[in-house]
Amino acid sequence: MTRIALSELFELARDALMRAGTTEATAALTARALVEADVQGLASHGVTRVASYAAHLRNGRADGRAEPVIVRRKGATMLIDAGTGLAYPACHLAIEQGIALAREHGVAFVAVGNSHHFGAAGQHLEAVAEAGMVGIALGNSPAAMPAWGGKRPLFGTNPIAAVFPRDGRDPLLMDLSLSAVARGKLVVAAREGRPIPLGWALDADGQPTTDPKAALAGSMLPAGGLKGTLLALMIDLLAAALTGSNFGFESDSLLEAEGNVPRVGQAFLIVDPDALAGREHYFRRIEVLVEAMLAEDGVRLPGALRSARRAEAEANGLDLPDTLLATLRTLAGRA
Repeated sequence: MTRIALSELFELARDALMRAGTTEATAALTARALVEADVQGLASHGVTRVASYAAHLRNGRADGRAEPVIVRRKGATMLIDAGTGLAYPACHLAIEQGIALAREHGVAFVAVGNSHHFGAAGQHLEAVAEAGMVGIALGNSPAAMPAWGGKRPLFGTNPIAAVFPRDGRDPLLMDLSLSAVARGKLVVAAREGRPIPLGWALDADGQPTTDPKAALAGSMLPAGGLKGTLLALMIDLLAAALTGSNFGFESDSLLEAEGNVPRVGQAFLIVDPDALAGREHYFRRIEVLVEAMLAEDGVRLPGALRSARRAEAEANGLDLPDTLLATLRTLAGRA
């Protein structure tokens, strides 16, 4: 392991993406999000993704020069076309426009189509919380889980996140995938040669496995059994059907360098508390719930650990595996 400053890590990720064919603006937005994921302890969505993004750019699975375009607006809804580019510029525009629409209408639903992997869903909502609004983010992804009772991977792990601002305190931030664990954890385990716990995934024959490579060739198990599968279906319909994007089974794995253009979708729901019970009442009520939660020893607020990790990383940098750091330096032209 090697410790690296956040500023240097950002520059490596940005330069690697630019060398793979992105604009500087796209590279910066993407690199910032990936580094922040590592800062928050979400290594499966961090700079380990730079190599796969670079491969997708070089192999035509993503267009590094694409600019997101607003293609439709009706009332408090909006559709943005990512143009098969990396997702971060389109999602940045969606959040920016969604906050403005929510200020105007009290609520906004902004969706992104023709998109790519959008990383840690909760990160996109940080600006929503800073604006004092409630937000939900969701996205569909390439097939990794079967329909309930089936064996063929059909639905993605389809992440969903929600943020609830607090008055002068860190927001409550919930971020989860609908598989038992995020598929990226299998990637990290496979790279590091570690087994995975039983109950995470099945192999290609539908049998439980502790081998992450066999699991990546098989399917993920849903969180909560049938309930997780139904939630994954809902997100496919909200993020893909409403945006005209691909369903999970129509998109090749984002973990592979070769494959089709994924064309997945994302959606963001943003609510202004002033449009309902009112901001001050909302802030009072959320603190009643937080106080009740913290009355018991051992309870941790969702999102609290991320804030602590961020403070540590900003002060001391991050420890990265030497192999990952070497890959980043090669991709950035600094080997």
